Amino acid sequence: MSFSTRFLTLVHVGIIGLTLGLVGSTVHAQTPAPLKIGVLTDLAGPFADSGGAGSVLAANMAVKDFGATVLGRKIEIISGDTLNKPDVASALARKWFENEGVSAIVDLPVTPVAFAAQTVAKQLNKIVMITAAATSDFTAKACAIQSTHWSDDTHALAAGTAMELVKGGSKSWEFIAVDTAFGTALVKEASDVIVPAGGNVVGTVRHPVGALDYSSLLLQAQTSKAGIIGLATVGNDLINVIKQSKEFGLGADGSQQLVAFLVFITDIHALGPDVAKNLLVTSGFYWNSTDASRAFAQRFFAERKAMPTKTQAGVYAAVTHYLKSVAAAGTDEAAATGKKMRELPVTYFGKPASVRSDGRVVFDLDLFKVKAKAAQTAPWDYYEKVRSIPAADAFLPVNTAVCGG
Repeated sequence: MSFSTRFLTLVHVGIIGLTLGLVGSTVHAQTPAPLKIGVLTDLAGPFADSGGAGSVLAANMAVKDFGATVLGRKIEIISGDTLNKPDVASALARKWFENEGVSAIVDLPVTPVAFAAQTVAKQLNKIVMITAAATSDFTAKACAIQSTHWSDDTHALAAGTAMELVKGGSKSWEFIAVDTAFGTALVKEASDVIVPAGGNVVGTVRHPVGALDYSSLLLQAQTSKAGIIGLATVGNDLINVIKQSKEFGLGADGSQQLVAFLVFITDIHALGPDVAKNLLVTSGFYWNSTDASRAFAQRFFAERKAMPTKTQAGVYAAVTHYLKSVAAAGTDEAAATGKKMRELPVTYFGKPASVRSDGRVVFDLDLFKVKAKAAQTAPWDYYEKVRSIPAADAFLPVNTAVCGG
């Protein structure tokens, strides 16, 4: 082969290599980064059953149902464990937002954890969707365009439930409350509607987180003769209070009624209907309420072997609404997406719902009574509807001084 032939061959090979390199670079440049949503939850602690892996499943179901892509970007779900510590949640949220390309975070059990993530999201202009923690302060005091609150909040659970019961004639109340800001908020918000409506708060007894013996509290509640015993506690504490109240025979003669403000269907399943029967609970979601909730729940059950809690259902609804809003906004930039989240109607398992200007997701709640075992028609069929609580009666109005109109 002559020198000129070898030279032309090398030039030809070089051109081909350069062309392939440019094609490869173009293909790489045209492949956008995935849109990542982080499920920041309790994977192994006391809220693992109500959120945890079930929340991750619900988020993935929402992505699959949406079509797995948005604006030409693949949608990815990642998850992390808060350990129920605000410093852990804050650090992980910051890492996800700053270093791992996460656009939105969802779930967030426990009020301090959710506040920590909400603060980071505001600072970095990212989306946070609170579907687990319950304080109404997320929208009444800490509202932001980047934040939406999906879970039944403390005002809806306490004041909404109390108002319905007082209107029905249940005017004498005693509270058993966990000695935390959460327990204090539930008692205050319920009392603030009970007393003006002509009711009477006989007293409040408190217990520390993780108490084992509630006998003195139950005895005081029993001797108070209050018609309603409001349980302003949650998780394992709530389960143990209800178990021990059964042993005490509290309300066995029908003179006193137990009301649990924040209870998950997994709590009822753990208690069993023989222990939990006749307990009054309030919830914005119950798997057996509508055709849409049943369809979602049956698919969820096929994977999880448990019916979805209201937290897990909230994750599905929030992720779905977020993705629709990203598509409508044409971007995942938080302010633009947050604006769209407030404009678009919310698909909430066959119930009317919307996002207010302060980020509060509003919908009607239902007051339920736990069925006796003989009344169940299917596994996990635990609730019998007593009455609806209209959204306008359940949720606080917009705090216009802080959050605008």
